[in-house]
Amino acid sequence: MKGPTVAGDIHNPADRLLLTFLDAQRRSVLAIVDGLSDEDLRKPVVPSGWTPLGLIEHLAGAEYYWFQMIAAGADFESPQPEETDKAAQDGITGEQGRVAPEEAAEEYDPGEAGPFTTTESTESVLGLYRDQCEQANALLASTPLSTPPRGRVHPGTETEVFDLRGIVLHLIEETARHAGHLDIARELLDGKTGLGPR
Repeated sequence: MKGPTVAGDIHNPADRLLLTFLDAQRRSVLAIVDGLSDEDLRKPVVPSGWTPLGLIEHLAGAEYYWFQMIAAGADFESPQPEETDKAAQDGITGEQGRVAPEEAAEEYDPGEAGPFTTTESTESVLGLYRDQCEQANALLASTPLSTPPRGRVHPGTETEVFDLRGIVLHLIEETARHAGHLDIARELLDGKTGLGPR
């Protein structure tokens, strides 16, 4: 996964550093789970019942929610009627093995969610996460971090998220928090520690 390609002087050095930290946390998430079997990715190892793969699907939803829906103002789009027959193939996108970002975002609300688990394939969840990170990076490469969000900000975060910089900070915090959870899961699953770029 490549980080944002910063063109010209769109970001000051402090903002470039924030984007570097965000990408480092994202790379850590993927590095921590690299090499785990499909069975281990779906195995809950803590009492709350979340699984590593379910947590990554949650992070994909967070990327979509915060960067596409809140920062860019994209509407939550459910399949249109003409897409219904196609969507019936796999119940989500009409493509075998793909998870719709809208579905992951719909399940994003941590206050409403149960343990993060998934029945989607490992490849589709990891692909969704990488794709959402790349889409966010495209937005970040072309938008100053002082830009206000175009979508409606999540209730309770209005004082924190008044520009794209606040969204980046939120995603650094959330991704780092869940990378720590994944660190614990990996150690409990196979004893490996210290994985990732940091």
